[in-house]
Amino acid sequence: MRAVWYTDFGPAAEVLQIGTTEAPEPGPGEVRVRLAASGVNPVDVKRRRGARGGLPSSRVIPHFDGAGVVDRVGDGVPEARIGERAWVFEAQWQRAFGTAAEFVVVAADRAVELPDNTGFAEGACLGIPAVTAHRCVFADGPVSGQTVVVTGGAGAVGAYAIQFAKLGGAEVIATVSSGEKAAVAAAAGADHIIDYKDEDVAARIEHVTAGAGADRIVEVAFGGNLATSLAALKPNGVIATYASDAVLEPAVPFYALVYKNVTIRHVLVFGLPEAAKRHAVADISRWLEGDSLRHHIGPRFRLEQTAAAHEAVEAGPLGNVVVEIGEEE
Repeated sequence: MRAVWYTDFGPAAEVLQIGTTEAPEPGPGEVRVRLAASGVNPVDVKRRRGARGGLPSSRVIPHFDGAGVVDRVGDGVPEARIGERAWVFEAQWQRAFGTAAEFVVVAADRAVELPDNTGFAEGACLGIPAVTAHRCVFADGPVSGQTVVVTGGAGAVGAYAIQFAKLGGAEVIATVSSGEKAAVAAAAGADHIIDYKDEDVAARIEHVTAGAGADRIVEVAFGGNLATSLAALKPNGVIATYASDAVLEPAVPFYALVYKNVTIRHVLVFGLPEAAKRHAVADISRWLEGDSLRHHIGPRFRLEQTAAAHEAVEAGPLGNVVVEIGEEE
């Protein structure tokens, strides 16, 4: 099979190679997926740069997310799954070979049926972004009647978080940094949009909520936004955070958080309890089947352009970056 891999950490153009290698075979409880698309997430870029631990193998095929068609099954998996369209998540978790290839092998429950109304490029964006967004929004219970703030509302996670919170019955406030990003957040369904470069975010949230504050914040920049989040959150509120790139080791105002009884929830897809993953997958599948979701695809690349796809993620694209491997079935 054709695949992209690296054998050492470094810049994408220097370490990513494309070549031919043996296609994997599914073991017991596994399926093999002939991939049509591979999603590229920030974690894929960080791992390739060496920012997420050592090399798990002498050769690493990157990327966790993808979509395609199940073409083989291992023992214990119904043969009826062969030919099933599927979206794949956690492909490279505790494995060396991910979705930047023509084939990938994953546990059967990590290949989820993809309805005909959803393309493979869109399916390749569901793993890390959509599952992260789901748990940020719903990990602390239903959001019906609540006010949910989504920071970075035009981002891969943020755009799904807006949609999920709206589907859950919440009023959604999104923060963005440009008019173009405001349009993305509006298309996702945000009720109120704040340009944090031009507005006082906490003051605007106070105004929108008539002084009550937000119930939950889906947070892309925990350390950088912590003071604002604390000011904008109501007592007993929740900050569900999945990143803090600008401030890697933030100082936590312990007593200010304690006196507001704030819950800080860290969300990392790979470490979620299995029940939480099943909950996310079930809801996402239901919304896909109901044609209830919008997918914001950004730059697209071919497999031989995977280095350029990584560079696009590093540049901060508007929309999910996708590597297209095969033709749409």
